[in-house]
Amino acid sequence: MADQLSSSVAFGLKLSKRIYYGRQVSAPKASVMERSSETWLPKAPMVYAEISEPGIVDNPDIPSYQPYVYGLCEPPALIPLHMHGVEMEVDCYLDTAFISVSGTWRVHCVLANKTCDCRIAIPMGEQGSVLGVEVSTTRSSFYTQLIATGDVYDTENMDNAKDGCLLKRHIYTFKVSQVEGGSNLHVKVRWSQKMVYQDGQFCLCVPFTFPTYVIPVGSNIIKREKIQLNLKAGIGTQVLCKTTSHPFKEIRRGAGELSLSYAAEVASFSISDLYFSYSVCSSDISVGLLLHAPSLHDLDQREMFCFTLFPGSDLRRKVFRKVITFVVDISGSMQGATIESAKTALLEAISNLTPADSFNIIAFNESSAFFSPSMVHATNETIESAAEWISTNLIAKGGTNIMLPLNQALKMVAKTGDSVPLIFLITDGAVENERDICNDMQKRLLDGGPNYPRICTFGIGSYCNHFFLQMLAQIGRGHYDAAYDIDSITFRMQRLFDSASSLILTNIKIDALEHIDKLEMYPCRIPDLSTGCPVIVSGRYSGNFPDSVEASGILSDLTRFVIDVKAQKAKDIPLDRVLAKRHIDTLTCHAWLSGSKQLEEKVVKMSIQTGIPSEYTSMILVQTDKGKQSSGPVLVREMMGMNGRKVIFLRNMGTGFGDLTSTSENLPLGSGEPKLHVSKDFMMKAASNFCGRLMDRCCCMCFIQLCSQVNDKCAVAFTQLCTALACFQCLSCCCEICDSCDQCCG
Repeated sequence: MADQLSSSVAFGLKLSKRIYYGRQVSAPKASVMERSSETWLPKAPMVYAEISEPGIVDNPDIPSYQPYVYGLCEPPALIPLHMHGVEMEVDCYLDTAFISVSGTWRVHCVLANKTCDCRIAIPMGEQGSVLGVEVSTTRSSFYTQLIATGDVYDTENMDNAKDGCLLKRHIYTFKVSQVEGGSNLHVKVRWSQKMVYQDGQFCLCVPFTFPTYVIPVGSNIIKREKIQLNLKAGIGTQVLCKTTSHPFKEIRRGAGELSLSYAAEVASFSISDLYFSYSVCSSDISVGLLLHAPSLHDLDQREMFCFTLFPGSDLRRKVFRKVITFVVDISGSMQGATIESAKTALLEAISNLTPADSFNIIAFNESSAFFSPSMVHATNETIESAAEWISTNLIAKGGTNIMLPLNQALKMVAKTGDSVPLIFLITDGAVENERDICNDMQKRLLDGGPNYPRICTFGIGSYCNHFFLQMLAQIGRGHYDAAYDIDSITFRMQRLFDSASSLILTNIKIDALEHIDKLEMYPCRIPDLSTGCPVIVSGRYSGNFPDSVEASGILSDLTRFVIDVKAQKAKDIPLDRVLAKRHIDTLTCHAWLSGSKQLEEKVVKMSIQTGIPSEYTSMILVQTDKGKQSSGPVLVREMMGMNGRKVIFLRNMGTGFGDLTSTSENLPLGSGEPKLHVSKDFMMKAASNFCGRLMDRCCCMCFIQLCSQVNDKCAVAFTQLCTALACFQCLSCCCEICDSCDQCCG
């Protein structure tokens, strides 16, 4: 899908060259960095005109009356619209950021008496989730809404939803219909994303890089840009701003609070992502405890708590000796760039070990192969041997069996002395006995004592069951991460290895939690604290929470760490929203494992209440004609029969619970993804694939010049052939621009 979007945008930019702006005015040219295919993917919220009929492409203010272009663009071209202003507001709480972007785009590329569909693309940062979109045009207004998947009486429409999809799991795109040429679109998009913790500080990166071709043509057009950033760290100590990408001014500062602002009239819009990092002013381990009363509209009227544990800024802190077993999937679906990226990350992780650390590697498909029959120290000799073994033995072939290598890894790290062993599971497939694996691991790990192995999981692609991997990591007090495209596999695997293996505090306990009524905790087991990953434990409870609690754990020198934590009211921090995605994901894992319909219904209610998408809810786009009555969210059944309203069902944004069929067939990463554009006529699509490739190599003027060189009989015969093909709509319009001819039409 991402490649299809890139090619459609590249095609649209070439098609937009036929737009006439006046004798002394020309559109800004793309920079060198914007000419590669990768940059056609949006790096900030963008709006595109979706062009199927190239004849409507022209300046709505100054029509140039160019020669009419016959044929259709299949798939449709995407012309980036001109942006006249943009505002962004960012609210950061704990490790979560809520982003709201409002902007105005003009349909500058379609004749005033014509209409087109407009596609909206929303790139998001780390673990982004779309919270809502509002669009206003001259004809209609649109807004998104979450509904329970089972609440739709017309399930066929839901199953056949063709619009709304996630590209590479971080770019959400959908379209609004029938927008008039020359009109403005007012778009407001909202999403949430995680702040990454690295080098002792929280880092936020929000996609906010706009290409030059969104700049309106004309010197008298005012372009405004504004960013408001608010931080509430949830801890009483001072926060120190480390890095900012834009020239912010400090508006307010307090204990654990910071407010920054930037606003300006600009010649060109932001050319860099919004980057912001801060640290808590403490070199030692710092702890916080927030309490929050539910709102009147909260379906769960129990109180909320949030316990935070930060590793501090002292990067020289002693960590536990590393004892790591890497369990790597080498089934047939891992072939190609997938297995090569995994091998690169694995070699990097092993190279970073010290001679005091020990490791082993288990490669598995239907069977398993060991680098060594026992754990080995990470000396230069063993690392070189491991690199050779990886090159020779990590060859993708065969099926997938996860239970066998996990049991073998547990036996291998059973006796590790004073260290906490780690098992890293890397897989891209689903297996039938995943529930049995979780239940078996839960029983075995509970019987293993305080130093039982921690299990960290890493999922690749969309065919593996990511909720199984999350559940397994929760059972094993480990960490989970995933990569959905080849480009991010190596980076995300290395980051997981680094953050999860640098343990500084284990066996963390909070004494008061054992005596609280109706306690519901997420995650159900408190993970260990590492230098690269803070611990956040939250949940619901009934009754009174003590004013002070004692938190304890074991440090790397085997001494006991104890600290008293005073509870504070979560002032101006909406804990229900901040913790919603964490709670929804955890409950979904338990619902999958237990098969509980009651938990599924609980997830649905929480998802709709907080606006966070889930596996059991779907997003719809509600269209309301201007002048019609429109109120708040209503049931889909009511919408379908309401005058002036139209409901468009969008694809589910969830990852699903694994694909056993695709796993058994060893389908590679990326195959089977839904298409961004679906052709209505297979014959037209098939023909355009052949004819389009032929015709895309020439422009109309060049084609005419070529025909002038052939004899009359050949020209007549070829003209008759082209006419016959055009009658069947088999020719896609050629809109490639010939650089040597300024008069080409497309």
